[in-house]
Amino acid sequence: MFIPMKKVIIIIPETAVPASIVDPQYMFFAVNNFFAEAGAQPCFDVQLVGLAKEVKLNFDTVSIRANCTINQVKQADLVIVPALSGDMKIAVARNKAFVSFLREQREGGAEIASLCVGAFLLASTGLLDGKQCSTHWLFANQFASMFPRVQLAADKIITDQGGIYTSGGATSYWNLLLYLVEKYAGREMALKAAKFFLLDMHKSTQLPFTIFRGQKEHNDTEILLVQNYIEDHFMENLTIDFLANKAKLGRRTFERRFKKATTNTIVEYVQRVKVEVAKQALEKGKKTINEVMGEVGYGDIKAFRNVFKKYAGMSPNEYKNKFKVV
Repeated sequence: MFIPMKKVIIIIPETAVPASIVDPQYMFFAVNNFFAEAGAQPCFDVQLVGLAKEVKLNFDTVSIRANCTINQVKQADLVIVPALSGDMKIAVARNKAFVSFLREQREGGAEIASLCVGAFLLASTGLLDGKQCSTHWLFANQFASMFPRVQLAADKIITDQGGIYTSGGATSYWNLLLYLVEKYAGREMALKAAKFFLLDMHKSTQLPFTIFRGQKEHNDTEILLVQNYIEDHFMENLTIDFLANKAKLGRRTFERRFKKATTNTIVEYVQRVKVEVAKQALEKGKKTINEVMGEVGYGDIKAFRNVFKKYAGMSPNEYKNKFKVV
């Protein structure tokens, strides 16, 4: 079997999560070993590229040596942007030297993949403007605020936008790595990698792992008041007119400001609050689904199941079986 060699660059940003550098390197090395076992040439030429030859990470407890620096590297076929750590605004600012490098690589024909919150650095290049992007669900609100031109798809495990790839939170980047292996090395090698690393190739959403905390990183005090009211009174019949009156706003103004502040409609927000309460009750495992359904204000099991699956990515019964504590 012959597959053309692909040059892969894994950049080493300051404040990067070490595992998100080592793991993709390990994945590509493992696939090369699969080729060697089959008597074939390796598929990936992997280089670690930093702003300096040695980069200290994880509060200076981990040191990673680069193969070369960004002013020494040649054109790649694929560039991997690892996850960042700490304050995202500070992390992006500290790594702004990579912005022009990533743009130049893209202009030269490279595909680019960000892992988890590496999406913040990729988005700062402008290459994601007008495109779909995923990132860790916990950082979704901040990402949407910092990069309003990007179409955030925070429920997705993987996005593929014409050679620019992103992944969801934490270990979901393994699914993106499998996706890239299949694209560059073929289905057979992706299956071998999935078995070797014990990965589920069919995971498509991070919704079951998402915790809804309300989008409150805004300065609209009237909307924040209503959000808090919804969370304290979700069992009540909360009509839009009633909530608009609580905010002392006209209905149309209220709906517009609520959507702008939270990225949800009022109905969506109420549903998400109810589903989050239901998820927590199901995790405890002591109540039946009908009991939980009644406690969050639903009388129709079909309606409850549909709303729950919309925001949790699975049915209430599936969720209970997967996440119950006891």
